[in-house]
Amino acid sequence: MVPQKITVILPAFNEEVSIGSVVLLARQHADRVIVVDDGSSDRTAEIAEKVGAEVIVHSPNRGKGMALKTGFTAAEGSDVIVTMDSDGQHNPSDIPKLVAPIMEGVADMVNGSRYLNGNDKNTPAYRRVGQTILDKATNMNSGIQVTDSQSGFRAFAGYTKDIFHFNSNGMAIESEMLSDAGKAGLRIKEVEIGVRYDVGHSTENPIRHGLMVLLKILKDMEFNRPLYYFTIPGFVLGTSGLYMGLSFLQIFYLGGSLNFGPTILMILLTLVGTFMAFTGILLHSIAGMIRGI
Repeated sequence: MVPQKITVILPAFNEEVSIGSVVLLARQHADRVIVVDDGSSDRTAEIAEKVGAEVIVHSPNRGKGMALKTGFTAAEGSDVIVTMDSDGQHNPSDIPKLVAPIMEGVADMVNGSRYLNGNDKNTPAYRRVGQTILDKATNMNSGIQVTDSQSGFRAFAGYTKDIFHFNSNGMAIESEMLSDAGKAGLRIKEVEIGVRYDVGHSTENPIRHGLMVLLKILKDMEFNRPLYYFTIPGFVLGTSGLYMGLSFLQIFYLGGSLNFGPTILMILLTLVGTFMAFTGILLHSIAGMIRGI
């Protein structure tokens, strides 16, 4: 393999405890380490700079999506870009595994996965349930198949840096980047990584966080996958309405009477379902025309 310039991007917010060791370990496997200090109130930027990282400071806090955008812009000229968390959960010694498929020319993007060869036994059960839901939604929205859609440990070929839009400021950025990669037709590989849960912390409620990410994915799906967002639910509603209608006709044929409430419900289900189904088909056709232009 031809030697390539590897840059590691570390978004950081109040990570003075872990940032020094993460930078030092990452430097063993990369040519550059860029720390984007996203409005920290502690000594994160100072420590990172002392141990050899290039430091870019956001003030005030602008979110992980903007931190990654800043890092990708600063990584201009890199052959491989690696993103990882700065709280010590990711092991920098896994960097060679992530960059290998790109350096070998068999992938444009590599996703580090905790679940590639089965469930990670160290993952708390409540996290895994939420992860499974987000994985399914992200895969449907992006049109690709990954086993760990919320992984922040990834590698990218340098020439892919401009396809990512970084519209999400929060943790939904992981799913958004997969959606962008899917639209661009990138070759995506996964490699197994380990994660520590005895380090790092989050001030955000995990349930609230998961719901916010899911809502963002569903919002994107409205435009990216209208057949999933409109047509399939519409078909279910319409079919339910038709089934109710057939049941009512049987009752009426046998001499029974129709109740006003259920009849109105049947009509609404049929009309709304039909409208949603055709809306999804129409939007899917428009999206296909736009992509073809």
